Amino acid sequence: MCELLGLSSRKRIEVNGYLRTFYSHSERHCHGWGLALFYGDAVSLEKEAICANQSHYLMQRIAHPILIDNMIAHIRLASVGRMFYENSHPFVKHDNRGRSWTLAHNGTIFDFPHLNDFKEAQEGQTDSERVLYYFLDEINRKQDRLGRALSPEERFALLDKLIADLSVHNKLNLLLWDGEYMYVHTNYRDTLHLLQKDADTIIFSTQPLSDEDWRPVPFLRLQVYREGHLVYTGTHESEEYFDPVKDYEYRNFDYAHL
Repeated sequence: MCELLGLSSRKRIEVNGYLRTFYSHSERHCHGWGLALFYGDAVSLEKEAICANQSHYLMQRIAHPILIDNMIAHIRLASVGRMFYENSHPFVKHDNRGRSWTLAHNGTIFDFPHLNDFKEAQEGQTDSERVLYYFLDEINRKQDRLGRALSPEERFALLDKLIADLSVHNKLNLLLWDGEYMYVHTNYRDTLHLLQKDADTIIFSTQPLSDEDWRPVPFLRLQVYREGHLVYTGTHESEEYFDPVKDYEYRNFDYAHL
C-alpha cells in the first residue's frame, strides 16, 4: 500500500520534519517518491522512480527549509505499472479551461472498465494516472456543455459523485488539488489520518507522523478543504473497501521484475 501526505493551510509553514518522517517509511514503499508544492495554480513537481531513502537529491532537498501552504507527497508501493518515472505519483494534468489538477492515490482500481479508455492517452501504466484522466474527462465534458469553467460548488458536486461511483469494489484513498481546494477521500478504514495543527493548518497522512493529536479522516465521504478549513462534505456515500485476499496478494507480490 502506498502512503500519502498532504497539507492545506492559510499560511506557509515549514514541513521538513513531517517530510523526513514520511519519506523514512520508504523502506516498505520503495518504488518511487514524489513531492508537489503548490503556489496557487502553479505546481512544482519533483519525483523519482527510486526509493526515497536512496535519493541523494531528496535528502539534499529536505536538508533546507521548505516553507509551503499547500502540498501533496507520495511514496509508492507498486501494484500496477513498472518502476518508472512516469508511474511515480503525484500526477498533474490541465483541464480544458486551463486549471491544473494534481492527484496522488493510495489504492488499486480492481473494477472500473471505463478507465481502460485512457490507456492510450496516459504517459505511464498506472490505474492511478487513469483516475485523473477520468476525472478531467468528466470535468471537460461538463465545461464544454456549459461553455464555461465550473464553479467551486460545481467541481465539488461532480467529483463527489464520480468518487463515490469509483469507490465501488475499489481501494480509493486519494488527495487531489485543483489550484484552490484540497479534495481528500478514504474508503479503507484507518488508512488516512489528519492533524489539525492550528486553526488554519491541517495535515493529512496515511500514518501519524508525530506524537501530536492525529485523528482518522472522516470515512466514506469526500472532504474538501481550503486554507486549512473544511468547506464541503460529500453527500454521496462511498463503498467501504475490504478485500483481504487481494491485499494479501499485493503484500506478497514479487516486485523483482519491476
